[in-house]
Amino acid sequence: MDYRAPVEDLRFALEEVAAVDTVKSGGAFHEFTDDLTGAILDEAAKLSGDVLGPLNRVGDLKGCTLENGEVTTPDGFKEAYAQFVEGGWQGLQFPAEAGGMGLPRALGVAVLEMIQSSNMAFGLGPMLTYGAIEALLSHGTPEQRDQYLPKLLTGEWTATMNLTEPQAGSDVGALRTKAEPNADGSWAVSGQKIYITWGEHDCTDNIIHLVLARTPGSPEGTKGISLFIVPKVLEDGTRNSLQAIGLEHKLGIHGSPTCTMEYAGAKGWLIGGENNGMRCMFTMMNSARLNVGVQGVGIAERAYQQALGYAKERKQGRAPEADGPAPHAIINHPDIQRTLAMMKAKIEASRAICLSCAVAADLAEYGAEEDERAAAKRREELLTPIAKAWSTDIGVEVASLGIQIHGGMGFIEETGAAQHLRDARIAPIYEGTNAIQAMDLAGRKLSMAGGAAFTELYDDIQQTIEACSTSSHPDLPPLAERLEDGLDALREAAAWLNDSDMSDKLAGATPFLTLAGEVIGGWMLCVGAVAARRRQKENIGDPAFAAQRIALANFYAEAVLALSPSRVDDITMGMDMIAEVGFAIGE
Repeated sequence: MDYRAPVEDLRFALEEVAAVDTVKSGGAFHEFTDDLTGAILDEAAKLSGDVLGPLNRVGDLKGCTLENGEVTTPDGFKEAYAQFVEGGWQGLQFPAEAGGMGLPRALGVAVLEMIQSSNMAFGLGPMLTYGAIEALLSHGTPEQRDQYLPKLLTGEWTATMNLTEPQAGSDVGALRTKAEPNADGSWAVSGQKIYITWGEHDCTDNIIHLVLARTPGSPEGTKGISLFIVPKVLEDGTRNSLQAIGLEHKLGIHGSPTCTMEYAGAKGWLIGGENNGMRCMFTMMNSARLNVGVQGVGIAERAYQQALGYAKERKQGRAPEADGPAPHAIINHPDIQRTLAMMKAKIEASRAICLSCAVAADLAEYGAEEDERAAAKRREELLTPIAKAWSTDIGVEVASLGIQIHGGMGFIEETGAAQHLRDARIAPIYEGTNAIQAMDLAGRKLSMAGGAAFTELYDDIQQTIEACSTSSHPDLPPLAERLEDGLDALREAAAWLNDSDMSDKLAGATPFLTLAGEVIGGWMLCVGAVAARRRQKENIGDPAFAAQRIALANFYAEAVLALSPSRVDDITMGMDMIAEVGFAIGE
């Protein structure tokens, strides 16, 4: 099934829901205009639809191969990557003074969604490089930035993130890789890292590995970790003493080489200071968490498009009120329409959350006033775990629904529907499992800045409730009622968690994140409905598109927001009830 980027949906979410124009307030984005946004989205749509999309199935079927430490990517990947580099896509969202295009991160996130949607396995390579660029910009010395950024920003080189070891997954403090000082100021890095995405490949001449390791005498745990730049090829052209010694055979993303890397005294350079590795790595992780959320949106969009196309073609049964003789196309059946509506509504909600998180990140760095930057930073930090976890859960849910629409053919690999679910399933796991995101939200973000982040969120949702309740459009006041129910549920659950001990708080963390994602997603759909109503009044754009935005918000309000009050009991269940079940299992 062909993929075509949803340019109109992306642009509406960027401009009307996430309010990307607000990033101009600080004067940082001189080249950013509406015309440029349209041109970039259109060109990215061509790359994703015409070049990357057709390779998605190729990558899944062929996968990568490892021989003598060298990885060969699937047919066409190397040539597609060359086109990615030629288009300058890697540097789009990075400062012009560093060699990037100097455009907002939010626009980069919109482009990244297209890339991930068209070919998630391919998109992982550029995604990891984004994080390394941000780490160098934030923590690298001027010499390090001069040496590595130019070719990372063009995409001529890629980069990786090396955290996980066989005995150290989410518990990064248990890692054993070591770094010992060399006489020339470099370090000798030795150890083994697993699950290294794009750790070895044939698309570029060099790969810049960012590796967490311990220096002699460092403290135990995460306080004793440092970060090192370890290039595959050294400045003099010689090969560093590192190699891929294994290639994982995975459930999905077969076209992405997931490597076991062996470092045998490899030459590396400290970045960010000794024992500051976690601070540097979190720069990469925070970038990656939003980008993984975008993967969830992207794979959901791909699965939705395929399911919609199949539903229009597949004929089975007699549908009520359908024209012509049976069998009718299954899209005429009410349950299929409901399923497609749920897929579409949740995609738009999660897309809006991710883009709004990116706009907040832009404002946090480039806002005009200090208060604006501080508020935007709080919003970015609040939305990041929700963008990562809720959006990737939606990716899995929508991909599964896509298989359901295909029926038995969805379970057959031939249709390609199963690939979307297999690919989607990794996203809730890597870059901090979704449970870790939930614990972060309930354990840290809820009380952050004295609760200011959530108070500001409540105020913004309340403004949208008022805008809906006073609208002359008959479909908007009912939105206000459902959104207010959702807001009340979120407030009640948050207040309970704030007054709870840590065990109860963590026991309710995952359902709390789900509630937060559902309410915030619904709020953003309501923002879109208000904007769509304004477009109708001012005769802007396609009236059918505006009408669909209002209809989507109403469907979501009745199908999802209406359930918000019932979510609270799950959140406030407490650890005692859960522990009783655990003891029963133990017996």
